[in-house]
Amino acid sequence: MIATTAPRMARTLNANHRDALMGLARQVGVEAGTRLLEEGGHADRFWILRTGTVALDMHVPGRRPVVIETLGYGELVGWSWLFKPYVWQLSAEAVTALRAYEFDAAAVRERCEADTDFGREIEHWVGEVLAHRLLAARTRLLDLYAPYGSGPPR
Repeated sequence: MIATTAPRMARTLNANHRDALMGLARQVGVEAGTRLLEEGGHADRFWILRTGTVALDMHVPGRRPVVIETLGYGELVGWSWLFKPYVWQLSAEAVTALRAYEFDAAAVRERCEADTDFGREIEHWVGEVLAHRLLAARTRLLDLYAPYGSGPPR
């Protein structure tokens, strides 16, 4: 499933705040197969994808990691950086080579504290992404482990 974070960002952040956020970015390249983040690790950065795909996965005891969602162009990778204790709740791996904007989480949080309007918009944007990711995780886990999947009851 390819999600649609980019429209959320454009819809949520006004142009000045988008520009301010992008002013904190640095462009990076990531090779396919690279683990961007590991569930339980320290959430100190995040990315917005320019090209390529990332698989979000989660640990399920006794099984291989379960892919929850696949992200592409314009998507936010990582949201745990915004909420204490800044620990990744999911893992992510580059499925293909990536080009992305990478952000230092501490710098973005500092900007959020210094400019409360900016901070409120960032929190709203990340909150929308978080709500979508939780729904995707629920649906995927029901598909895998519920007797009738996530479809209508029979």
